[in-house]
Amino acid sequence: MKHIALVTTSFPEDVPGREAAGSFVADFADELSRHCRVTVVSPGIKGIQEERRGNLVIRRFAVPSLPLSLLTPANPLHWPRIISTMKSGQEALSVLCNEEHVDHIFSLWVFPAGWWAFQMNRALGVPYSVWALGSDIWVLSRIPGMKRILRDIIRGSFMSFADGYDLKNDVERISGRPCSFLASTRNFPVLSGKQLKSAPPYRLAYLGRWHPNKGVDILLDSLGRLNPGDWACIEEVRIFGGGPMEGSVSSACEALRRKGCPVTIGGYLDKKGAAELLAWTDYLLLPSRIESIPVIYSDAMKSHCPVISTPVGDLPRLTARLRSGVLSEAVNEHAFAKAIRVGLHDRSPSFYADDLDKASAEFDLGVIVHKFVEMLFPGS
Repeated sequence: MKHIALVTTSFPEDVPGREAAGSFVADFADELSRHCRVTVVSPGIKGIQEERRGNLVIRRFAVPSLPLSLLTPANPLHWPRIISTMKSGQEALSVLCNEEHVDHIFSLWVFPAGWWAFQMNRALGVPYSVWALGSDIWVLSRIPGMKRILRDIIRGSFMSFADGYDLKNDVERISGRPCSFLASTRNFPVLSGKQLKSAPPYRLAYLGRWHPNKGVDILLDSLGRLNPGDWACIEEVRIFGGGPMEGSVSSACEALRRKGCPVTIGGYLDKKGAAELLAWTDYLLLPSRIESIPVIYSDAMKSHCPVISTPVGDLPRLTARLRSGVLSEAVNEHAFAKAIRVGLHDRSPSFYADDLDKASAEFDLGVIVHKFVEMLFPGS
């Protein structure tokens, strides 16, 4: 049986729901272990640990703080933690590759996991592949010197993958090599019995980080622009998540409630909570400023829940091809408020019923992982 080292900075540890990437990475690793031996190498705030689950082994290496996404090279105070993390991750992967035979390293994401794999390839000749996220290509590549490092990592890989079509094209432009689309999705406990309404009042929901990239401020500003006739078509808006904008989200929601608008907020949700929210809501709201294909989008498709979204990343392509909901004309509160009005007055969730049946099949994790393994080890 082939042995894959899955190196990632996003494997969940203790707190469910806080990291969408971590959720789908854990499910990907579980599904992959049905085909291969899998050893996950990932940071852990509790220090060095090892956990075994059949063909899946999870090795933790110690880091000063989590999540690593909050560390930025632009802040000199973060450099000691960044250096410590880089050394610990490289050492953990080196120990694994020297202790056991590893057929392939799969790095999630291009940096820093891809850098660690790049170094092991140079030292021991272990082949590796990388899976790019938008934060790799759209954020890190802006840091002086990082685009060259990303290019070298991708060019040295056996294969490269991206979790979005636009992102795939950007990876190819940076590296000059082909890149394959690999959807980021997770095993999701879809609740049965969801009925798509054909008339208002409708339920609206947002689930995600309260961060400028996710556009939660766009959502709140757009809700503030709705008129009484619009609110008459809304039973309730639920906003779940957390993050650096928590103070402004709470203040804006309180201001809406003082006007009599039925808006409630809550914290992060685990899979069960997310499934219950998507079963409850009539429209999922995706007001992102930057995105490829968000995991919550694939959750919504599996849950037969139409979306109201901004035209970023692959959402325009998917909305048009899958007919999965309403797309706003621009990334701002005026356009998003207009898109909400379309969902309230001009369309109904039931309008999308037949198309959502087809869209749900696009994100079958078992099919995705099976194809991935065949690409890594053809004919095996």
